[in-house]
Amino acid sequence: MTELVVPLPDLVRVQVEPRDGWAEPSATGVRVDCEPAGAGLAVSVSAADAVPVSRVHLRWRRPVPSGALVLGDAWERTYGDAAWLPLHPERVLPWMALVHAPGGDTWGAGVEVRAGSFAFWTIDPDGVSLWLDLRAGADPLLLGGRTLAAATLRWVSGSEGPFAAQCALASLLCRDPLPVGPLVGANNWYYAYGRDFDADAVVRDARTVADLVGGHPVRPFGVVDDGWSVDGTADGRPASGGPWADSRPVEFPDMTEVAARIAAEGVRPGIWFRPLQHRFEPDAGGLRPWEGGWALDPSHPATLERVADDVRRIRGWGFELIKHDFSTFEALGRWGFRMGARPAADDVHVHDRSRTTAEVLVDFYRVIREAAGDAVVLGCNVVGHLAAGLVEAQRTGDDTSGKVWERTRRMGVNTLAFRLAQHRRFFTVDADCVASTPLTDWSKNRQFLDLVARSGTALFVSVDPRTRTDAVDDHLAAALTLALDGGDPDGIEPLDWLTVTTPQRWRGGSGDLTYDWYETAGADPFDLTDAP
Repeated sequence: MTELVVPLPDLVRVQVEPRDGWAEPSATGVRVDCEPAGAGLAVSVSAADAVPVSRVHLRWRRPVPSGALVLGDAWERTYGDAAWLPLHPERVLPWMALVHAPGGDTWGAGVEVRAGSFAFWTIDPDGVSLWLDLRAGADPLLLGGRTLAAATLRWVSGSEGPFAAQCALASLLCRDPLPVGPLVGANNWYYAYGRDFDADAVVRDARTVADLVGGHPVRPFGVVDDGWSVDGTADGRPASGGPWADSRPVEFPDMTEVAARIAAEGVRPGIWFRPLQHRFEPDAGGLRPWEGGWALDPSHPATLERVADDVRRIRGWGFELIKHDFSTFEALGRWGFRMGARPAADDVHVHDRSRTTAEVLVDFYRVIREAAGDAVVLGCNVVGHLAAGLVEAQRTGDDTSGKVWERTRRMGVNTLAFRLAQHRRFFTVDADCVASTPLTDWSKNRQFLDLVARSGTALFVSVDPRTRTDAVDDHLAAALTLALDGGDPDGIEPLDWLTVTTPQRWRGGSGDLTYDWYETAGADPFDLTDAP
C-alpha cells in the first residue's frame, strides 16, 4: 500500500453555535489552518477569547468509482453494524473511511489517534468530507485564544486488497501502540452476570483455566467482573458504581486476599470497575444524575483525582489487569450506536468548556494508564481511537452472550472481522468472551472459540461449571493453548466480508477456514441490542 499526500481541502467551513449554519472561517473569528505533516495534513483551529466554535467541515472534490463499497470505523465499539456498503452520502464513518472499487484499488482516509476532536468522514459520488466536532460536551468550545491541534489526516491507496488497506491505514494512524499478549483467561460474566457468585467461584474459575493450559509458560488471567463491589448488580442497580474502596462484605470480604488466591492458582489476577459512575452525588466533579447514581465529569480535576486514587488502590490490592468500563456512556450520555453525527447527548454540560470532549477523554485515559503502573489496562466502552497508545487492550465490540448465541454471532464475529486490522496496530483487540453455558449451543461457541484463538486476539472464556465435559475441556484446552502461543503464526483474514457482516470464510496460515454461524432457524430479526 502507498501513503498518499493529503492535498489541501477545496472547502473549509465552520459552525460557531451547534444549531447555527455554516460559514467561512473569516466571517466568524475562527481560524482553521491546514499544514503538511509529512504526507499527511495537520488541521489546527484557533479563535479569539470570546468566540465559540462547535464544528469544522473540510471538503475534497474526489470522484468515487461507480459500484464502490465503503467501510468506516466505530465511535467506540461496534454493535454488529460494521459492514461494507454501497455509497450512502449521509452515512457517518467515524475516524477511518475505506473505499473499495471491486476489481480495483482501495483508498483509505483516517485521523491519527488521540485527536483533539471527534472526527468522522462522509463520502458521496463527487467527493469526501471530514467533519470535526470540537464541542465540550453539548456546548461550543471556548478556546480562549489557544490553538487546538484538531486532527492529523492520513490517506493510503493500493491494489493489495481492502484488508491490506485497512491494516496499512491503521499502522499509519497509530505510531505508538501498547499491545500486550497473548491475553488469555477466565471471566465469569457470561454465566454469572454479576449475580450469585463469590470469591470461591472466582478462584474455582482461575483453577479451571490453569488446569486447562497446564504448564504453559505464558500465564492466563482470572478476571473478577462486575458484582464484586458493595453496590454490585446483585443489589438491584443496572450496574455497579463507586466509591471503589469497598467490596461485598460476605462474598468478597478482602480484595487483597482475592487477588492473592487467584495468583496462588498460577493465574494473574484481573478486575473490572466503572470509573465514572458514583452511587451518590460527589462533593465535586458530578456531571448529572445517572442510572440510579451520579455520572462523574472527566473534565473536572476532582474526578481525575478520584479515578487515579481508585486505580492505584486496585493495583495495590494485587490485580495485574484493570478493565475499566462504561466511561463513554457516562461522559457522553449515549452508546456508540446512537451517536451518529452528534456524539454527545444534548444535555451533557461539562465543567471545563476550554477543552474538547476528545481532549478530555484522552487525558482521562492517560490518568488511568499512569495510575495503573505495570498493570495491563483493558478499555471497555472507551473510544478506541482516542485510547490507542493509552490502553494495552480494547473491547472492540458490544457484549457477546451466554444466553443468546445469535447475539454472539452478531457482535463477536462482526467486531473480530471488521476491527481485526487494529490488532497490535492500535492495541490488543478483544472481541469479547466465549461462553460455555447451558443456554447456548456449544457447537457454535466452539467455532467462535477456534476463530478467536487463531486470530491471536484476546481470548477470555466464561465457562459455567455445569457444562464441563471431557469434550468441552479438550476444545477449551486446545484453543487456550493456541491463543497463549500467539494464535496462527501467519494471522487470519476475513474473505467474504465484502458481502456479509459475519464472515464465514477466513484465510489462515494453514489454509482457508469455513465456519457455520447460523442456527437451524436462521438469523433472528428481532432487536438484540439490549439483550443479555
